[in-house]
Amino acid sequence: MTKLENPVLMAVIGAAQGLRGEVRVKAYTGDPMSLGEYGNLHSLDGRVFEILEIREGKNVAIVRFRGVNDRNAAEALNGLELYIDRDALPDEELDEDEFYYADLEGLEVHDGEGNHYGAVTGIYDFGAGDLLELKGPGKRPVLIPFSEAAVLEIDLEGGKILVDPIAAGLKDDDEKPYGGGKARPRKDG
Repeated sequence: MTKLENPVLMAVIGAAQGLRGEVRVKAYTGDPMSLGEYGNLHSLDGRVFEILEIREGKNVAIVRFRGVNDRNAAEALNGLELYIDRDALPDEELDEDEFYYADLEGLEVHDGEGNHYGAVTGIYDFGAGDLLELKGPGKRPVLIPFSEAAVLEIDLEGGKILVDPIAAGLKDDDEKPYGGGKARPRKDG
């Protein structure tokens, strides 16, 4: 049983595929077929999973793990999240403006005026683009778009993210069009 110091979610096991113990896996890597290049995968309960075979499926990878030899064993893994330690991710391949989402978690979020909005507690993609979840002490979590307009600067060494609070939806724009949503009287000619 291995405990990861800084786990990074790499994949989630889905339904069983066939009778030989293969499973459908949703990978969170740029190329799902590269999932086997990161070494053994780990579950949070300490189990280790070694990939024996991997092939491309429709929108998923089809994976066979060591020790999972039949459909019943494969079905028992449905929904299991698989991780690697952050140290296993290659940093040298990243460009200057690239980073791993795991590195964003915990960064403090501020605007140009010094207002603090909490820390990043999660990154989500519900289909319309990435969102950062922010949570401050005594505050409810809020989601902001992870876009160039909303997120102006990321300082990993300093542990900070600079945001535009209006583009991020954290503040209202004082100069709303049409009087801030109020009804305007009609001018009939």
